[in-house]
Amino acid sequence: MANSAKFSIPESGLESLRVKLTPYLSLTHNGEFFAQLATHPDLSRLLPVHFTPTFIQQLLDDPNGILLAVIDKTSGRFAGTIGLFYTSFQHLTTEIGPVICFPEFQRTYVTSHAIGTLLRHCFEIPKDGGMGFRRVQWTTNSLNTASIKAAERMGLKVEATLRWSFVLPAGGDGKEAGEGRGEGPGRDSVLLATYWDEWEDGGRQRVAAILDRMN
Repeated sequence: MANSAKFSIPESGLESLRVKLTPYLSLTHNGEFFAQLATHPDLSRLLPVHFTPTFIQQLLDDPNGILLAVIDKTSGRFAGTIGLFYTSFQHLTTEIGPVICFPEFQRTYVTSHAIGTLLRHCFEIPKDGGMGFRRVQWTTNSLNTASIKAAERMGLKVEATLRWSFVLPAGGDGKEAGEGRGEGPGRDSVLLATYWDEWEDGGRQRVAAILDRMN
């Protein structure tokens, strides 16, 4: 929660009709988070890092990022994570991630409401309670079609494919590199983004329509 003030996230969280985003707290959330990863290894096989309590703490300590817990307001349960990282307060840019939705809440409103709520906070200007960013981007494994579709549904557009952008942990889904080029499969990343002027030119209305839905 140390970074929440810098990112202007109120302690009470950011809310839509269906979800609340609150600062991730290790003591509160690590148990369920790592239990979900252990029970459902597919949650992390497309990600570029191996999640550990140490890595979570690094995310929490990053001055240019914030990790949030997604709470399903209908059940009151912890449903996954979302956050911001690679943030430049000088250039008013940021990246959404890591977006992880626990299996019970997949193919529901949870992911769309979490992304939309965070996008709204990123793009609304400070006098309206937002961050006033100019650019919000998203990168995902090129094999993760669900992630690409989720971003596109929220108005982000594909800008590029970044080939060989990560060395994945053992067992990750990627492609093999040539001899002498290290261990671990490689990941191609799809880069998507949206911008303040698109937000003002219909993006706000697109997200609002999604957040107004109850399913």
